[in-house]
Amino acid sequence: MNGRVRLWCLRHAESENVITGTAGAVPTAPLTERGHHQAIDAAGALAAEPITRIYSSTALRALQTAKHLAALSDLDIKAIPELVEVGIGRHEGTSDPAIRTRTAQVLRAWIVERDLGQRVADGETGHQVVARMTAALQTIVSTHPGETVAVVGHVASLTVALGHLCALGHHVWGVPLPHARPFLVEWDGHTWHCQAWPSAAG
Repeated sequence: MNGRVRLWCLRHAESENVITGTAGAVPTAPLTERGHHQAIDAAGALAAEPITRIYSSTALRALQTAKHLAALSDLDIKAIPELVEVGIGRHEGTSDPAIRTRTAQVLRAWIVERDLGQRVADGETGHQVVARMTAALQTIVSTHPGETVAVVGHVASLTVALGHLCALGHHVWGVPLPHARPFLVEWDGHTWHCQAWPSAAG
């Protein structure tokens, strides 16, 4: 059996928490009107792909994005809690610029310095994020050998996990995933591959 799995990964479309500068996992933040249009465009971009199932974070903005993807081909959506955004503990939901700065510092430490032990306050460490994201992705590929699926997640957790799994190194720092821009990640049965990291200008 062909063990290769193609995963079209994407960050959710634009959401209210991004517009308001709210930090953390923010599970109930919905898409903006622009975000709905972005998700529809992403669905069109993937329309010709033989996607068999869509996986999503349990966050509302990710599920709303996934529903637009599913609409074109009447696909099932499976929500996976392990795909959620990085948790920042007691600072969850804050709009304090100092916490957003600290969050960026922690992400840089994880991605550039490979120091996965850091965290924001009592939030998750990089080790915890990579572990849960890896478990989710491994479950997905083991369920779909030889198939193509879509995965809707979040900017920080996708970047940290895929940066680690695909050995992308520090090159992805400073290039945040744009909203609703699908990019291909492949599992060959042994190793993860990400040939191109999307940029806002790409």
